[in-house]
Amino acid sequence: MTDATTGTLTEQIGAQLPFLRRYARALTGSQTRGDGYAAATLEAILTDPSAFDRSAPAKVSLFKVFHTIWSTSGGSMETEEDGLRGQAQKHLAGLTSGTREALLLHTIEEIPMGDVATILDLSEDEASKLVDIAYAEMAKSLSGSVMIIEDEAIIALDLESTVSEMGHRVTGVARTADGARELFEREKPNLILSDIQLADNSSGIDAVNDILKASPDIPVIFITAFPERLLTGEGPEPAFLIPKPYTVEQVRSAVSQAMFFSSTETLRV
Repeated sequence: MTDATTGTLTEQIGAQLPFLRRYARALTGSQTRGDGYAAATLEAILTDPSAFDRSAPAKVSLFKVFHTIWSTSGGSMETEEDGLRGQAQKHLAGLTSGTREALLLHTIEEIPMGDVATILDLSEDEASKLVDIAYAEMAKSLSGSVMIIEDEAIIALDLESTVSEMGHRVTGVARTADGARELFEREKPNLILSDIQLADNSSGIDAVNDILKASPDIPVIFITAFPERLLTGEGPEPAFLIPKPYTVEQVRSAVSQAMFFSSTETLRV
């Protein structure tokens, strides 16, 4: 393989790596374990460059190599956890095999169903059915209260409507970091859905970190136009990121997934 080819391959993989890390983090429920799978994916390609299909879109090829490793290892979350995370693991163990993978790939990563099928080595119909099963199973799982931190009224209304239609109750909408802290003091939610940049130029990240100091077990979903900027590998990162502009399916998927997990590490940027 020539240097030029190596450079091209490196550029292709590098552009998709933040999204692979986001996916692996959400899939495993652990930044450390997710990054471990991402690193193993890169090592597999380095060892055998032919594993990366240059004829397919780079994201599809990279994720397919990841899934070869994921499926070989048994594709499970960390084991022998106690408390809330242990409860989440038991719940996840009861889901139909492959459903979370298909759902995350199609909604959060916005990969077309045909490419999801390629990544998971399924037919397109089988992949589509897995997504439907995922929604059905998670709809039966649990419901709770959701706090929304969003300064744009139309987006906040849309998020509130989507969350409510899923069967969750919205505790309120905060437009600033101070508003978020005050809203949290009035009622502790089961989940936080937060924008990053708020109305008064305050930070949703700062507000969430302050909240998590008091209640570290609340799962958080961040909404940002630049998700790759929060996936640098330099410190704790959020498990769930929704890109702007988002789709209703992405919100539904992220909320359903996040409700399975009971802790979110604080985020420092």
